[in-house]
Amino acid sequence: MASPLPTDELQQIVQSTIETALGSAEKYEHEKVAEWNTNIINTLLKTLIEKTTPKSEDESKPSQPAYKYIAHSTIIQHPGSPSEAGTAGRRGMHSAVGAFWNTDKDGTFSYKWDGAEKKGMDVVVSVNWIGI
Repeated sequence: MASPLPTDELQQIVQSTIETALGSAEKYEHEKVAEWNTNIINTLLKTLIEKTTPKSEDESKPSQPAYKYIAHSTIIQHPGSPSEAGTAGRRGMHSAVGAFWNTDKDGTFSYKWDGAEKKGMDVVVSVNWIGI
């Protein structure tokens, strides 16, 4: 599977994006989840497009990205407060993705942010790319 960036760099971009969006959050707050997800997805897409769009030799003609991207962010609340998350049990969740595509140019990457657990939640982000 081809990747638009090295896996380590993809992981760093996703981790940094999540930490920026949720860094100041102390716990899961239902009224902020839509904003957090929007920030994660928009920042992630913008960063990926900037990093993977070839530079145009002719500045009057903008370059086209080499990939189309699909970003998905899931934020799940743990039952109870963050301090009880380890003792109150956790919600079960399983997520999967499947696709029919060109494995030489297209692919997927998934990341679970470890920093979310102490805030009483899970955060999972996936990125899919399709070579143009």
